[in-house]
Amino acid sequence: MEAPLYPDFPPDSSNPYGGPPAFWVGPRHLAGDDGRLYDVVADTLAGLGWTSLTIIRGRLEPDDAPEDRQVLRSTVLHISPDALRWAQWGLADEPFHLGGQPVAWQVSARAEASSPLAQWSAYFTRDVPGEAVVDFLVALDASDRPAVPLAGPELVLDAVAAHGWLRDIDQPQAAATDTTFTSHVSLGEVPPLVQDADPRIMSAEDDATGLSGWQAWAEPALGAPCLWAASFAACVPHDLVAAFAASLSSTAPVLRRVLPEATRERLLRAPAV
Repeated sequence: MEAPLYPDFPPDSSNPYGGPPAFWVGPRHLAGDDGRLYDVVADTLAGLGWTSLTIIRGRLEPDDAPEDRQVLRSTVLHISPDALRWAQWGLADEPFHLGGQPVAWQVSARAEASSPLAQWSAYFTRDVPGEAVVDFLVALDASDRPAVPLAGPELVLDAVAAHGWLRDIDQPQAAATDTTFTSHVSLGEVPPLVQDADPRIMSAEDDATGLSGWQAWAEPALGAPCLWAASFAACVPHDLVAAFAASLSSTAPVLRRVLPEATRERLLRAPAV
């Protein structure tokens, strides 16, 4: 749920959107998506030359007028020029959830255009800061071999540690958290339904293989619903996850007009003039 940054502030007539004024806020990992997660990502992909296709699935009864059609699912698929990577936006009638939140963006890549299957997929719910999803996709677009890892998992932890995040005392090589212990990154068990081409993901002996992927989430209070969550399949290259983690943990302020209700009191704000 989102709320205005400044609920008692009168509408700014100079604002072309007709909404509340803009503020620079931080920390980024608690700033939400400003209600623009689709637009921010889609605009970036368009700028990178990706093609977009809209897919609508609905239901129309024989006696219904066209305007009464029930849209059960509307997705937008963005495909890179080489067709090795794609991103899908869609909130289904029966959505896939992470941390209790519905997935909004699913990003996938494959090693060869002739392969019908994705090598890996990554998932982002609403309220993941759009800047972090964009930086992940820019890194993906720049990769010559998007399905091949170029570095080890330490790169992800180094990325957040460089911005002051703390390594987990019990798992210093696999997990870290921000200094308020609200947001986390962890290399661990892959949630159900996360798609990965690694054959071990389908094995009954999966626990013995140690197959794991990066997970990230923000929990505003102990036991409270997650603000956002992101999940990366085991085959997602660590350097791409590191690009996401570095952006997520960045100390640079972000521009926002609306904030999630759960974190608005934790954010520093400065008017954008």
